[in-house]
Amino acid sequence: MNHTVNSSFATDSHLSRQFPPVWHHLAGQRHVIAQLTRPETLRAPAHAWLFTGPPGSGRSTAARAFAQSLVCQREELAERGCGQCPACTTVAAGSHPDVKILATEKVNYTIEEVRSLVAEAQDRPATARWRIFIMEDADRMTERATNVLLKSIEEPPERTLWILCAPSPADVLITIRSRTRSLNLAIPSLEDVTDLLVSRDGLDPQRARCAAQLAQHHVGMARWLASHDEAMRRRDEVVRLPLTIRTASAAVAAAEELVALTKQEADDSATERNADERASLLRSLGLNADETIPPKLRHHVKRLEEEQTARTKRSVHDALDRAMIDLSGLYRDVLMIQHVPDATTRHDIELINPHLTDQLLDYARTVTPAHPLNALQAINETRLRLRSNVPPQLALEAMFLALIPRRPRP
Repeated sequence: MNHTVNSSFATDSHLSRQFPPVWHHLAGQRHVIAQLTRPETLRAPAHAWLFTGPPGSGRSTAARAFAQSLVCQREELAERGCGQCPACTTVAAGSHPDVKILATEKVNYTIEEVRSLVAEAQDRPATARWRIFIMEDADRMTERATNVLLKSIEEPPERTLWILCAPSPADVLITIRSRTRSLNLAIPSLEDVTDLLVSRDGLDPQRARCAAQLAQHHVGMARWLASHDEAMRRRDEVVRLPLTIRTASAAVAAAEELVALTKQEADDSATERNADERASLLRSLGLNADETIPPKLRHHVKRLEEEQTARTKRSVHDALDRAMIDLSGLYRDVLMIQHVPDATTRHDIELINPHLTDQLLDYARTVTPAHPLNALQAINETRLRLRSNVPPQLALEAMFLALIPRRPRP
């Protein structure tokens, strides 16, 4: 039977002082941290955990901090998670022999990846109290891969711990959910995200707050927007797309533009990394960049290219999903404006897109009250279609056609 602990927004700006240092990188989540730092939890943790929460809530960050707390070399339970001992620092670096973190840059985990992880789980801890396996994006397991993992969770090796991360419990098969201890992370507050970006990343407070608001409190996306002007510009282009669509041809053009924007974002982030990986591989094979690759070594390069192609596909998928979230935020703003009866107070609404206030006020006056609700439904359906591998251009054309507003009756 699974157990769920819900978090609430942390309102104490000095929350980090109450918990060991490894938890300072998590925005809010006070109740979750309190649960995971209890002496009884650190002394005898459940053998399998499911950390769920919306993207940007910090579920992977919480999983790593929990792993650090469990292997920390401090004797006092209250001090575990110091962030300074060799165990804590090697977990942070991804090199601790007893903490394995599996993350995928592909659309799905392969069954071979999961089998390899399950085989490793049979080993006893090398240096720590526990052998810990963190699986990020556990919702990306196929049903076959999940069944491979299930047996290890049902009959865990001694002193082995599993931590699975997913957006919601419904994204993981019931057979897994029922055998895990579940923790639900909430979306952190605007203040928590802003404070984290300022204290951890040294960002300007005003820029950090603006980015946190535009990112809808998604910590990673807020950091990315605050640090990259080009990312901020692209996001602005995306959210402006529906505001001027009035015809079918404009809807098709908007779909083409959104596909191009997300592909460009994925290509920009991949170009330098791909080149570095190729150069590193060639050096390891004893080749210079301008040398012809001997036939017997070409399979190494081909495998790298296949991995990079899969990663780019995942990057495009993720960029499209973020665009859907940004568009949902736009229509949430329209909905908020329409439901404020006093027009003089509409400028005081806390919008996700405050820089578009005037355009949103005009747009809200020209569409029916049902339009933003219908738009939100269309965007959500598009997200589901994209996850089902519907070609992006087709899915987005259908969405933008649904976003063409109908003028209210006189």
